[in-house]
Amino acid sequence: MKLADLVQSERHLVLQVIQPALLGLMDGSVATLAPLFAAAELTGRPHSAFLVGMAAALGAGISMGLAEAVSDDGKLSGRGHPLLRGGVTGLATFLGGTFHTLPFLIPQIRLALLLASMVVVVELLAIAWIRYRYMKSSLWSTVIQVLGGGLIVFLVGLTLGRFGG
Repeated sequence: MKLADLVQSERHLVLQVIQPALLGLMDGSVATLAPLFAAAELTGRPHSAFLVGMAAALGAGISMGLAEAVSDDGKLSGRGHPLLRGGVTGLATFLGGTFHTLPFLIPQIRLALLLASMVVVVELLAIAWIRYRYMKSSLWSTVIQVLGGGLIVFLVGLTLGRFGG
């Protein structure tokens, strides 16, 4: 295989799989934080927070998958088949929202909050690394952007949850 073919192959992988997955992971990891942590603070019940987190992850996954699938048929942009991109985006969004929801299966709310917060940091660092690796972004600026955005949404969720209680 020629170098030009390898470059084109990686370009297609980035456009058709990596970028839609990254979009989904970012949305799932960040967009579900506020409702999840607000529910945890508001109710003090890990099971309730878990159900809110799963509802947010499923809803976001369906929404993002559909939005990606109908936003571009892939012909003009070269981004590939819309159902593939939509499926990748939807699944990645669901997974991004699920990982930090799972600690709320633990019956102790403070432990669940601590573990979920740690999972969020790992998720956001993984997203930053993917952006660095495949999107050729600066590692440190990407880490700051992703962690900063996640921190803002996390604090919104905690603050709203405390106001309600």
